[in-house]
Amino acid sequence: QVYLKDSGGDLVQAGGSLRVSCAASGVNFKIAPMDWYRQTPGNQRELVATITSGGGTNYADSVKGRFTISRNNARNTLYLQMNNLKPEDTAVYYCHTHYYGRDFWGQGTQVTVSS
Repeated sequence: QVYLKDSGGDLVQAGGSLRVSCAASGVNFKIAPMDWYRQTPGNQRELVATITSGGGTNYADSVKGRFTISRNNARNTLYLQMNNLKPEDTAVYYCHTHYYGRDFWGQGTQVTVSS
C-alpha cells in the first residue's frame, strides 16, 4: 500500500521561507516520479513542481526561481523548499505520484503566508 505523508506546513510572513516534506512508503521511491500540487478553497489543484526519478525538475511559472523541489531517495522523502513566499502562495500543499498507472496523494499540509 502506497502511503504519502505531508508535513511542514506553517504560518509565515511574506518574504519568508518554509520547507515542506513528504515521506513515502510502500513504493520503490527511487523510480517514482513525484510532484507537488497546491489547492485553495473553491479552486482546482494546481501543479507546482515535478521531479523525475532521474532528478529532472520543472516548475509552474508562478513559483519559478523561488521554489525548489528535491528528493532524498535514501530517506524516501520529497521536499519543497519555498523562498520569498507571497500571500498568493497560501494553500494546502499535496505531494503526489503517478505510480504503476495509479495516482496517490498525501493528506496535504497547510501553508499560510501573511502580508
